Amino acid sequence: MSDNPSFVLQAIETVVFEQRPIPEVTGSEVLVEVKKTGICGSDVHYLVHGRIGDFICNGPMVLGHESSGIVSKVGPKVKHLKVGDRVALEPGATCRVCDACKIGKYELCPDIVFAATPPYDGTLGRYYKLPADLAYPLPDNVTLEDGAMMEPLSVGVHSVSNLGGFKANQSIVVFGCGPVGLLCMAVAKALGAARVVAVDIVPERLEFAKSYAATDSFLPLKALEGESRVDYSRRNAEALKSALGITERGPGSINLVIDASGAEVSIQTGLHVVGSGGTFVQVGMGNPNVTIDIGVLITKEVVYKGSFRYGPGDYPFAIGLVASGKVDLKPLVTHRFKFEDAPTAFNATRKGKSDDGKGVIKVVISGPGVSVDDV
Repeated sequence: MSDNPSFVLQAIETVVFEQRPIPEVTGSEVLVEVKKTGICGSDVHYLVHGRIGDFICNGPMVLGHESSGIVSKVGPKVKHLKVGDRVALEPGATCRVCDACKIGKYELCPDIVFAATPPYDGTLGRYYKLPADLAYPLPDNVTLEDGAMMEPLSVGVHSVSNLGGFKANQSIVVFGCGPVGLLCMAVAKALGAARVVAVDIVPERLEFAKSYAATDSFLPLKALEGESRVDYSRRNAEALKSALGITERGPGSINLVIDASGAEVSIQTGLHVVGSGGTFVQVGMGNPNVTIDIGVLITKEVVYKGSFRYGPGDYPFAIGLVASGKVDLKPLVTHRFKFEDAPTAFNATRKGKSDDGKGVIKVVISGPGVSVDDV
């Protein structure tokens, strides 16, 4: 193919298909023909708001960053990949020389070039260029569709295993049953969790979570009229602990809480639920101004961490979990669209359901000219 059709965000609520130049590869770079791309909430956020926090889209930008494909060209210094290799794309190229990169926390690199984060173009086109070491070969039993899902799965690996330090026979509570929350549960289950508790305000999501990776679920209480969020969260936490027999210490306690919702009451509830000396990892992004009980944080010596994307080793770990059969990504892909139907795919993700009323968990868009049935 000599053309590079791309799905471009031109302005808020305005997307178009346009031809973009095919990137030239040099040195240790590879050119990948993109075959499958998952839609992330951040892609939709840029479409609707034109920004996420301090990342502001001031010009046209190709969307998409959860992708897999087939190597089309390799630079002269590339030794471990060849044309035709199936790969998952890690969409953040870092400077490799700053302090963050050198200490093994490259996700914090100030000069990271991250796909579909302004001002950098994303992967929703025919071709995408990246450093060869960020294109991970897929084992024969891992599909290209699975490969596109390695990006959100790596977020789960980073949060649960890397930052959360989760181990076999420990217990976890995950707030939010969207794709990232579900994948955090899947990672915990794969690591040998004694208990995986799913929390969400949508009963259907809780039902799916229990069928997928959770051992238990909890539907939050309704707030009382005039009740403050802090008081509600404390009452909600006590109800959760009582309903599921969760204790403050010992075998019945919670070692790790993951908030994948970004909701203030989830964060507040989670701090009351996590066991003494436990860990809380914040993955979801919501209102940045959140009230928390510092007394609880101090007296329980809770380790509170922020989780941003993924770091060294997370992609290989994720691929290994899928290749070994410990994590099954296929149930999460509820909708598949052709490249030319990308606007419809984004609309379904935005609404949380397709035109036929089917609820969305994960939407995958095929590359230009690729069949939706070719997974």
